[in-house]
Amino acid sequence: MPDEQTGSLSRYRDLVRLLVRYGRSDLVTASGLGDPDSVDPAVDRGDEATAESFAADLEAMGPTWIKLGQLLSTRHDLLPPAWTQALARLQDRVEPFPGEQAVAIVEEELGARIRHLFERFDTEPLAAASLGQVHRARTRSGREVVVKVQRPDVREVVAGDMEVLSRLARAADRHTDLGRRFGAQDLLEQFRRSLTGELDYRQEARNLRTFAELTAGYEHLLVPAPLEDYTTSRVLTMEFVEGRKVTDTGGVGMLEVDGAPISEELFRAYLRMILEEGLLHADPHPGNMILTADGRLALIDLGMVATVPRRVQDQVVKLLIAVSDGDGEEAARVLAGMGHPLADYDAARFRDDVSHLVSSAVGAGEELDTGGVMVELSRLSGRHGLRPPPEMAMIGKALLNLDQATRHLDPSFSPAAAVRRNIDQILRGGMSVSPGSVMAAAIEAKEFTSQLPRRANRIMDALVDGELTVRVDAFDEQRVLRVAQHLTTRVVVGMVLSAIIVGAALMMGVEAAWTIFGYPAVAIVFFVVAAVAGLVLVGHTVVTDRRDARRGRQGTSGEVR
Repeated sequence: MPDEQTGSLSRYRDLVRLLVRYGRSDLVTASGLGDPDSVDPAVDRGDEATAESFAADLEAMGPTWIKLGQLLSTRHDLLPPAWTQALARLQDRVEPFPGEQAVAIVEEELGARIRHLFERFDTEPLAAASLGQVHRARTRSGREVVVKVQRPDVREVVAGDMEVLSRLARAADRHTDLGRRFGAQDLLEQFRRSLTGELDYRQEARNLRTFAELTAGYEHLLVPAPLEDYTTSRVLTMEFVEGRKVTDTGGVGMLEVDGAPISEELFRAYLRMILEEGLLHADPHPGNMILTADGRLALIDLGMVATVPRRVQDQVVKLLIAVSDGDGEEAARVLAGMGHPLADYDAARFRDDVSHLVSSAVGAGEELDTGGVMVELSRLSGRHGLRPPPEMAMIGKALLNLDQATRHLDPSFSPAAAVRRNIDQILRGGMSVSPGSVMAAAIEAKEFTSQLPRRANRIMDALVDGELTVRVDAFDEQRVLRVAQHLTTRVVVGMVLSAIIVGAALMMGVEAAWTIFGYPAVAIVFFVVAAVAGLVLVGHTVVTDRRDARRGRQGTSGEVR
């Protein structure tokens, strides 16, 4: 228990130090994380230097923060270019943990001794990342495999970090304009879903099977198959792919590779995955691709896979077609339909800037980078007060990484030309429907046709009998009438009280048998009655207005919910 408390305090200290160093001491104060005055702020430096320092600090804080930085690198609407570029270069490589611990985890998860599971298991890892590390092995049947083993206690570390981040996100949404503008808790929930998926290796095994099916028709693409009996939530075993990473293959080495067909198939396959199947490999950078000896490209590390909703797929299809045609007006209209406009959204300026960007991009001709254009469109949206859906930023980042991979494989490859060559596939993706949606539409059509005669008869009967009424709820008529009634009553009472006061004032000069303090008693009584009635009217007005205002707020919140 003391170790857990010490770890929690260490997380809070690290977070306080990070926030204060980069100018967000207001979040520290608002969330009650600590004393911002106890931490020295960062030295004032240029954007690039500050961004690189921020990325390095995240890298030093552990796996959760590295993954958070990688997610933030896709939010071009939220961060300036220098920051997204620095975060995109975050290295998810850390010191490996002892091989003996990896063996113990494998034995615990698979329920058998390592010698009974594998003919050979290398305790020296091939690579180590923040969430796990990879060991080469050979099964008892002689099959060459790699075994991905999750780090000890990494789930507990992530859970503790997420608790700290949740507290910070709530404070940001409640107390800062930045949090309300971009939705800190929504961003954190997206991050939580992504990280939870990466911590479950069974999900990555399902991703491997799915991508293997989707790339089965492409002869130059390969996805290693997982071994079901050797896979759990903390251990993933898959086929070993012999080859070199694309990033490790230089210019001379690429002369031996026919990169043109590989690039073409890779780009076409990813378009199909995103626009037809609604699946997005969020990190297809060259480091996650292996060139085999027989001239194929193997896709590995499929932990970060997101789903793209049908609505977003359709909009991305329209956006790609608009950019390909150089139609900036249509691109701006599609983006406006995808995003959530904020208070300072300027539609006219946004349309002008998008048109200029699309025209400049199309002017680049074959040099046009589809991913780069999508990234810039996301950045323009954020700058003009239009919050795009998170999937839009992830698609832009994925296409940008894909552009880099295809250019590395084939320097002459043009993403813009590939989009035009595959425009028929893009259109099919935008117009295709699933069997489930067809069935749902058929059921709705059946219900509509079966109910139509009955409803038409009711309308015609009501029209003949003069009972057809149309109700338009343009505003709350009852509330308007109630307010008008209150106003009329107050005006009438005020006029009566004014008449009483004037009459009493005129009677002050009349001699009377009954006096109070030397003044006519009747006049004094009328003055007192007017004063009391006036106080009652003021009190009733205050109480009624407060009650109506409270009812109005409750009604509005009920409609929003």
